Amino acid sequence: MTDTRDTKTGFTAEERAAMKQRAAELKAQKGGASKAKDLQAVVDAIAAMPDADRVIAERLHAIVTSVAPHLDPKTWYGFPAYARDGKIVVFFKAASKYNSRYATLGFEEAAQLDDGEMWPTSYAIATLTDADADRIAELVKRAAG
Repeated sequence: MTDTRDTKTGFTAEERAAMKQRAAELKAQKGGASKAKDLQAVVDAIAAMPDADRVIAERLHAIVTSVAPHLDPKTWYGFPAYARDGKIVVFFKAASKYNSRYATLGFEEAAQLDDGEMWPTSYAIATLTDADADRIAELVKRAAG
């Protein structure tokens, strides 16, 4: 992957776009965005993804909403994410977002995944098998509390 950082800001075009998306998300929150609008934003973000990312994101969305229905879907830096009490627990970063060779399933600090003194907080996903989906369901259920 070629680094195309702007010499003035130090951010790539993709990073700047993600920051603009996050600013728009925060503005919508101040305007009183509803859970229905947040869910629609997630559905729209997934629908806009290239096929390879979209297939994974749709499956992850189905997993999260079935095993952790108490998490609220919302976008976060343009990514599909799921929050508890306003704090992101789990998110999906499409490979296409930053021209990466794999997508990422990530967990934030609100995730209840602590396991001793060290534990993973993100997973690379090139494709999503049934075994992977089962493991993800277990992780999300645990993370969501």
